[in-house]
Amino acid sequence: MASGPAVRPWLVDGAVALAVLAAAELAIATGHEVQASPRDWLAYALGLTMAAPLLLRRRFPRLALYLVALALLLFYALGYPGFPPALVLAAPLYFAALAGHLWAVIPVPVFFLAVGGTVSVQHGLPPLDAVAVFLPQAAVLAVAMLLGALVRSRRAYAAEVRHRLAQGERERELEAERRVIEERLRIAREVHDTVGHAIATITVQSAAALQLLDRDPARVRAALTAIRGTGKAALAELRSTLLRGEADTPATGPDVGLHRLPDLLAAVRAAGLRIEFDSDADGLRLADPVDHAAYRILQESLTNVLRHAGPRARAEVRLHAAPETLTIEVGDDGVGGGIAPGGGRGLAGMRERVRALGGSFDAGPGPDGGFRVRAALPRGTT
Repeated sequence: MASGPAVRPWLVDGAVALAVLAAAELAIATGHEVQASPRDWLAYALGLTMAAPLLLRRRFPRLALYLVALALLLFYALGYPGFPPALVLAAPLYFAALAGHLWAVIPVPVFFLAVGGTVSVQHGLPPLDAVAVFLPQAAVLAVAMLLGALVRSRRAYAAEVRHRLAQGERERELEAERRVIEERLRIAREVHDTVGHAIATITVQSAAALQLLDRDPARVRAALTAIRGTGKAALAELRSTLLRGEADTPATGPDVGLHRLPDLLAAVRAAGLRIEFDSDADGLRLADPVDHAAYRILQESLTNVLRHAGPRARAEVRLHAAPETLTIEVGDDGVGGGIAPGGGRGLAGMRERVRALGGSFDAGPGPDGGFRVRAALPRGTT
């Protein structure tokens, strides 16, 4: 069974060669022509030679045609009773045209038809009668070549269609992979921002609670309450992020946007950070991606202040709404430099968010010390 696909082409080639052989031998056996040489074993051997080259037509289509033509020419030259050349030339001409050699093989039928017509006229056949005799032969040979060229064209078109379909499928697969990667990066960024802010806030709040444990139980209670609120909010955000897009498990928890800014400022202040807040963007309507990114930038910036600016730092938060942009500025007067040990992902994540929206981002040490973050986001459409 495994040898079937390898044998099948040879079976087809053998069948074609046998068909041409039968036609040639039958034409030789039944041919009658005045003053022709008598048929002998060589005539029938030449008939075999006209068919055998077709076994080579897959690898050497032009060579097969030329060998058939040479055998036919030798048959005519030896003066045997003639027969129409289309009987043996139609098949190799078709296969040569199918292989893409149309223009290279046209001289073969032209030569035989021209020589045959000329010889016929020289033997006394009127020119118009010669045309009438050889015109059907020319039509058969022309149809064979054109049919081969047409089949080749159709095969090339089908191959191109298959290639484009395969390419389109590959592009769809790559697009799906890209979307998966982008979704993973989005989730990683959201988890980093949520968990990082919660841990930083809880760490500062718990440190304050430990210092006040014996001196001011009331303030310890307030700190523990703030820790509990921060933890619950972080869990809600994580659940909303991780379950987003799942049909069977709807996301829960509040949407992330500037409407949550008061809660964010309250949580950071509860951790002991002094914040000066100034905004002219109250009630501003933003596109959802811009609103989300603005909140995350503020959250990450204030988280960095809690982590690195020092216990006595003071933060400044500015929101300025222009007709086309929303500008966010967060600075501190601390001593931490704003960059986590080992580099961190906070600043890189903020920069990626801003660039994805087509805005601008800048972060670095402030002119009077501390650290400054500035982001300009296009407001977009709501």
